[in-house]
Amino acid sequence: MGFLRMEYGRDGMRLTWSVFPFAVMLALSSLVGPARASPDYTEALRLSLYFFEAQRSGYLPADQRVNWRSHSGLNDGKDQNIDLVGGYYDAGDNVKFQLPMAFTVTTLAWSVIEYRSQLQKQGQLDHALKSIKWGTDYFIKAHPEPNVLWAEVGDGTTDHECWMRPEDMTTSRQAYKVDANNPGTEVVAETAAAMAAASIVFKYSDPGYSNTLLTHAKQLFTFGDTHRGNYDRSIPIVKGYYPSVSGYGDELLWASFWLFEATGDENYLEYTSVKAQELGGTGWAMTQFGWDVKYSGLQVLASKILMQGRGGAHTSTLQSYQRQASYFLCAALSRNNGKNIQRSPGGLFWIQPWNNMQFVTSAAFLLTVYADYLKAANQELTCSGSPVQTSELSGTAQKQIDYILGHNPRGMSYMVGFSNNYPKEVHHRGSSIVSIKVDSAHVQCKDGYATWYKKPQANPNVLLGALVGGPDANDNFIDDRDNYQMTEACLYNNGPLVGVLARLSVGPTYQGETERPEFWTPVLPKAPDSPRSPPPPPSTYHNVPYESYHITQWVKHSWVASGKTYYKYEGAFTNKHGKDLKNFVISFNQLYGPVYGLNPVSGSQTSFTFPEWLTTLKPGQKLTFVYIQPYPMASISLKKTSYSS
Repeated sequence: MGFLRMEYGRDGMRLTWSVFPFAVMLALSSLVGPARASPDYTEALRLSLYFFEAQRSGYLPADQRVNWRSHSGLNDGKDQNIDLVGGYYDAGDNVKFQLPMAFTVTTLAWSVIEYRSQLQKQGQLDHALKSIKWGTDYFIKAHPEPNVLWAEVGDGTTDHECWMRPEDMTTSRQAYKVDANNPGTEVVAETAAAMAAASIVFKYSDPGYSNTLLTHAKQLFTFGDTHRGNYDRSIPIVKGYYPSVSGYGDELLWASFWLFEATGDENYLEYTSVKAQELGGTGWAMTQFGWDVKYSGLQVLASKILMQGRGGAHTSTLQSYQRQASYFLCAALSRNNGKNIQRSPGGLFWIQPWNNMQFVTSAAFLLTVYADYLKAANQELTCSGSPVQTSELSGTAQKQIDYILGHNPRGMSYMVGFSNNYPKEVHHRGSSIVSIKVDSAHVQCKDGYATWYKKPQANPNVLLGALVGGPDANDNFIDDRDNYQMTEACLYNNGPLVGVLARLSVGPTYQGETERPEFWTPVLPKAPDSPRSPPPPPSTYHNVPYESYHITQWVKHSWVASGKTYYKYEGAFTNKHGKDLKNFVISFNQLYGPVYGLNPVSGSQTSFTFPEWLTTLKPGQKLTFVYIQPYPMASISLKKTSYSS
């Protein structure tokens, strides 16, 4: 087992910032005072989705809420005879970098998959879906052929020579691609992961679009796996900004796990099992998760599959993935015997000086979802031989978010627009220059530096919801536009943040049941067209008695997503025979959702038997299972039984 520590910069330059004297630190610490009430997570969630609109490139829609922005990048791809209009600028510059953009969409889609009902309850689901689709619409354009992906528009070198609004750009808009002869596995596989995760998001609200995304995801995964190579070798100009330090093994596994989630195709799970060692999935234990290093994220995703009883023949390999996930989680809790995630004196996770907040939000997200996975599976995490309560995982995540939103030694919110004390001089071209709608005079390349960059005043446009790079390792922060290590906001900071805020918005204590929808694995027969009138409510209790067995099923709970009511059904198979039950096969009729706790019979989508971990059901013993669908209760029949002699 190993671990990596990697440090990433956004610009070619590096700055070293001096820390405040100790006396100043004491003065700042005194500002914290007694314990305060939790921040307004609902308001933070609302703001977090504004930032995606501020980063839009292309033709802005009529419902654009960030009204100081206008159309930009309208000729992107034109010189290469490809339409690359759209997508997102990644940070405070005007370049479109595909790798971090795709990671943002993947994590934002994951946020929606896990916390769709919370987003809907807070009125933010539609904004989240539009943010995902703004990215995936662009990805479709960027993938015009199975073995071609356009991976960058513009370049950091010429872009950073100018300080211009995106609406005024005169910098290079050259586009760069990877293909079979010039491979780029990292960016290709990450885009495949984004498309696959997004296909789950739109599975029921827009099935046609979901299928389109899935087609692209499958092609991209095949392309990335077949033609392997580091993308920053094929596109050397990206090395100064988003180099691939971890290689492409994590992206291939990450994409394969997401394709398994989206399709239920066992071949993708087989890939993650066979390639686990080769690609490092069960070998690397990490203390960070981000746009380059995906291992902790894919290990948590593998753990989810395992805890839901969907591992099948790959259970032992998934357990190895889970052990590495545990390393990350225990490191975040400071409960590893070995390496733990460093924290500032104020308690903030600390990885690196440059945009440290990206690792804070991604870690908080993994802690949050893992706590929910454990709770749903009635399992627990063990760190250094001691059990960990799920509340410790979720509580640690909550404290990180609370720090971000102002519960820190400086009393400052690092989310722009949240509370009254937040960064005012954000390192961001569009935010720092007067809106083109207020003053249409063209801002020249160098004039932007002279007139706006050095101006010691708050930005004229408030970059609502942006999460800046944040304080240093000692909780110090300098709100200066020139301090891009601390004051630049990046797109990928907000992807996982949306999920954590959505979860917190329904109650920060994580006690009792919640309304969170179950994680979906839509792999079963196509459901019938929605009836013109809503289906009748399912019966809440149903028995299939017999002298030697008893099948019972009932409605556990229900929720509404995208206007449709989903039901979680729980069932139990009880052995009423006087002998051990060695085998059984039950068949579901009118089943249109995932089944957990049973193992599908090979070649069948509706017949199930013992899960992998169980070989015998003793007399009187009960085996429980769960299935989810937006239709009334399925009918269950026994097809086969076998008892010990």
